[in-house]
Amino acid sequence: MIADIIRDAETKMASAVEYAKEEFSAIRTGRAHPAMFAKLTADYYGAQTPLQQLATFQVPEARVVLITPYDQSSVNAIEKSIRDSDLGVNPSNDGKTIRVTLPQLTEQRRKEYIKLAKTKAEDARISVRGARRTAKDALDKMVKDKEVGEDEVTRAEKQLDAETKKHTDAVDELFKHKEADLLAV
Repeated sequence: MIADIIRDAETKMASAVEYAKEEFSAIRTGRAHPAMFAKLTADYYGAQTPLQQLATFQVPEARVVLITPYDQSSVNAIEKSIRDSDLGVNPSNDGKTIRVTLPQLTEQRRKEYIKLAKTKAEDARISVRGARRTAKDALDKMVKDKEVGEDEVTRAEKQLDAETKKHTDAVDELFKHKEADLLAV
């Protein structure tokens, strides 16, 4: 029973770290990468469809992304989606492909992205601590209901604390790498 609670908490903590990793990949650095477009959707025949399902992405140069839609009728919808996003880019299309040239990041924009990354990291840490709190409450309830002894719960809480520290450290490490990427000129 205790092992199930801890395993469930570990799973939730790991998913919080994974979510942070995905969120960080969507924040653009000086280099172009297809993951920047992962959260964007376009109106495709009346349904909001992820861009990854509508087109292929190529990065021929460090700051250029070429987007080739599978269906040429979706070019304008994809272009509008990118233009309306918070990426701060102005795509251009030649009727078949969309070219996105990323401008050089200014110091102010870098600082904004670092703030955004810091917020995402804190959200992930809060999620990890929330999973710990939920597990601890379940363990306390088991002691209160006299299902298990206090010694077992104390050992489980120490294990839970170690897992919490491991996962918050992982989030901190991801943030540190992202911050270094953003500060690199």
